[in-house]
Amino acid sequence: MDISCRSLSELQTLPAAAMDMARLKSVESSSHPNSARPGRPPKFYAWEVAIVLALSLGRSAIYAVLNLAERLTREPLGEQSATVQSSQSRHEAFDFTYQLLDNLFALAPVALVLYLFFLHGGNPFRRWGLDFRRPGRDWVLGVGLFVLIGAGTLVIYGIGRASGATVELIPADVGEHWWTTPMLLLTALRHSLLEEIIMVAYLFDRARRIWPALQVSTVRPPLSHRGLWVLVLVSAVLRGAYHLYQGFGPGVGNFLMGVIFGWLYLRYGRVMPLLIAHFLLDVVGFLAFPLLVAAVGIS
Repeated sequence: MDISCRSLSELQTLPAAAMDMARLKSVESSSHPNSARPGRPPKFYAWEVAIVLALSLGRSAIYAVLNLAERLTREPLGEQSATVQSSQSRHEAFDFTYQLLDNLFALAPVALVLYLFFLHGGNPFRRWGLDFRRPGRDWVLGVGLFVLIGAGTLVIYGIGRASGATVELIPADVGEHWWTTPMLLLTALRHSLLEEIIMVAYLFDRARRIWPALQVSTVRPPLSHRGLWVLVLVSAVLRGAYHLYQGFGPGVGNFLMGVIFGWLYLRYGRVMPLLIAHFLLDVVGFLAFPLLVAAVGIS
């Protein structure tokens, strides 16, 4: 009899204990840093994008436009030049240190957008195709883009030089120091990561959160979707703008490159082919540009 009464009493206390445990778990989960967060308003992401661009390529675009405006007040563009990678100190050790730090600090905005994406509960590496799950297709597409964009770049640069709309690009002296070539490779990696992750992967993702009309699949989106084309064009305009310090030719060329890269990202949903193509383009541009220009007869 005592056992039955005790069991009945224990059973009656179970619902209350279960409710207390549920409340405790609810409090713990709400205070846990990795718990689900309510959706942010579009204005929040708009400010986030503005800050990221102000710290990175948006800032570069403004200075490039100002640089071009200043160049137009001097002698004709065709008589001017721009150095691809210049020395920053007469002392080799300081020059090396300055250039290394420039490359590392320039990647801070990339780290920032990755952190922001993780902070909001996402995995940018899988979401943006920033991984090695499909190396074969990524490399085939990346190399194909490199050949296509590389040939187009030479044509546009030649037209720009012939018309006087592009400054002469002075490449770095790869034989100046033993570390010059590795530093140029690091610079090429920096450019590809900074431009493709921020201007394509991050910007496209945040644009969908700011503008709900863009919430469509990244796999074969309809070409008739005007909003997506507006997004591609805005990204391409920014890409062209921060190359205007080299003249109008590189601005136009990089705008077209941005259109192609933006469409391909929407088509395949992976940023790795773009990184590969951009890295190869910069490597050839830094290390073999004089040979290519001479081979096609561009002065």
